[in-house]
Amino acid sequence: MSPAALPLVRIPVGVVVERHKADSPWTDFVWRAVAVLPDEPDTKSWTVLRQEGGGTLFYAGSAMVDLYSSETARYRDNLASGRPSIWTVLSPAEGVWPYSVAAATADPAEGEAFTEAGANLVEAVPMSDVLREQIESFVAEHHVEREFFKRKRRQADPEALARRQHEGGHE
Repeated sequence: MSPAALPLVRIPVGVVVERHKADSPWTDFVWRAVAVLPDEPDTKSWTVLRQEGGGTLFYAGSAMVDLYSSETARYRDNLASGRPSIWTVLSPAEGVWPYSVAAATADPAEGEAFTEAGANLVEAVPMSDVLREQIESFVAEHHVEREFFKRKRRQADPEALARRQHEGGHE
């Protein structure tokens, strides 16, 4: 991996997941990430945090929010969106718990890309003030405005579209 592809900052976070009884004949529970804790708590994965109103909150595990200097424009857009978010990714798991924490990101495009694997549960959860301040600081330090260059298309060659005579008399 090239040095440019390595994250400059790695922020540990904890992912909080909610489980509700499903109103469905095909599944027992509905799972979704609801929060990201700023830092990695000293708690075992899948610890029950609270039970109320038919739902249960779990500390599902930790992840790293990696920040790259090449993606500062996306982080800046996320921060300016009016609802800064961290995208969490839960992947299906074998074993006692149906999911494991696969990733967390502040990059909206990366968060959307995780939805391509149909079995992943991807949620945009509110970004805490602590994380927002860290990401704002990173953007302020590393963002370089890049001028947008529109590609120029080559002119079409009308002769390339003309019918051609093939050798041997067959068209």
